[in-house]
Amino acid sequence: MNNNNFRKSGLAIAMAAAMGASASASAAIEVYSEDGTSFSVDGYFNAFYVNRDDKLNDVRNSDVKMGFLPNTIGFNFSKEMGDLTLGGRSSFWSTINDSLQSPTDTAIDVRQLYATVDGSFGQVLIGKDFGLYARSNIFLDEILMGFGSPGAATGVSFGNIRTGYPYPNPSAQITYRTPDMGGLKVAAGIFEPANTTPGAQSEQSAPRFEAEATYSADLNGIALTGWVNGRHQSSENATTEVDSQGIGYGLKASLAGLSLTASGFTSEGDVPVLLTDAAIASEEDADGYLVQGSYTLGANRFVVSYGETDSDQGDFETENTSFAVFHDVNTNFKLVAEYNMFEQTTKSTGADAAEFDTLALGAVVTF
Repeated sequence: MNNNNFRKSGLAIAMAAAMGASASASAAIEVYSEDGTSFSVDGYFNAFYVNRDDKLNDVRNSDVKMGFLPNTIGFNFSKEMGDLTLGGRSSFWSTINDSLQSPTDTAIDVRQLYATVDGSFGQVLIGKDFGLYARSNIFLDEILMGFGSPGAATGVSFGNIRTGYPYPNPSAQITYRTPDMGGLKVAAGIFEPANTTPGAQSEQSAPRFEAEATYSADLNGIALTGWVNGRHQSSENATTEVDSQGIGYGLKASLAGLSLTASGFTSEGDVPVLLTDAAIASEEDADGYLVQGSYTLGANRFVVSYGETDSDQGDFETENTSFAVFHDVNTNFKLVAEYNMFEQTTKSTGADAAEFDTLALGAVVTF
């Protein structure tokens, strides 16, 4: 099977990080492979029983909903053309929480729709995919296939978005990735900019720029992965100009069954959750970090995680502590038990804005 494009997709990276190196080999079903042309399908399905204790309002709710990753179907294409390999991926991310709150109204989110050209020079990607800023921060999160901090009552949870890292917005882009240069990989691209200064004469005269460098090495049996990523864009209207920029970074070290990860970010003029077409009042600061440890013993992986974000721009401070156990029934079926403690404070007033303790029990099926 030629799984070149699936291996490099956002979902595959996420699953490989959370499930181990065998994920990219076992997580796709090959439908066709003849004469250098291949087509495969992959899927990710999950559901959690969630018991959430709202401590500020003294309210307890039970839900059956998705975890951090939505339910997903992906289609992968690859064709060898001389010295080039042409590929493509389209993935459809959907909610399971449409039955009572919004009957027959299932939202489909196309987060990936792109083509790739691979050769000895590396890879060029054109279309829509996850961004490069904060990409490794989120894809190497130890609780990626779990629950994390609570989100809205419907849809996905927030994982460690807003408690350690921002979201790498899926965006229209043209991105170049280098070949593996002795463990070093670099990616850089131009992206559709966000209109953060809506109003009269609003303009974005240049694209958004994003880049990421990762380096992997083995040091006397210790597997090391380090990364740094960033983005920059400008938006202005008749009265305001906002420069949005951020830097993300991290280091992961693994020895036998033990893994330790530390990551963080700092930004200006950039809401540290989701960059969208919306007014940003100023170029104020935000920063955050995430520290995690995990230990794998047989079919079980035990995780402890703590993250926080401090945002002048969003006027909040948040933190989330997670304890999780992942049990592999087999390579495609995983059980999850997780307990999270989330707190949010309004910076300008010091008032408590949210405090949730969440128990999440779930199952994940991949192919």
